[in-house]
Amino acid sequence: MIDLEDAGCRARFLIRDRDGKFPLLFDEVLTDAGIEVVLSGVRIPRMKSVMERWVQTCRRELVDRTLIWDRCHLLHALREFETFYNGHRAHQGIANARPLHPLPQPIADPGITRLDIRRRDRLGSLLHEYQHAA
Repeated sequence: MIDLEDAGCRARFLIRDRDGKFPLLFDEVLTDAGIEVVLSGVRIPRMKSVMERWVQTCRRELVDRTLIWDRCHLLHALREFETFYNGHRAHQGIANARPLHPLPQPIADPGITRLDIRRRDRLGSLLHEYQHAA
């Protein structure tokens, strides 16, 4: 097993919930090691599940399909994926609404004969955005 210090890395933060299984001594040991303990919000039971969902989606749709070269490349890929995730990707929620946009208007005219759809590739064709052409 590799130690973080052997790899030249250092943990700066530990995010944990407020469970009673973590004694005060646990936090003191981490603080002495120079690690800041950050507690999750009070009475936010879904916070962990929401973050786990985002991390799983990011891993499955981005990290598992990309060869990351260095920290700069990782941060660039994560910024692109965050923009795609919050701005374009359909979510399994209310009418597949995107988080940063209002609900789409329903199509009132079912007599559409032809749709002109354009595809925009992001991150070297790993992510695809589809839009109606004007």
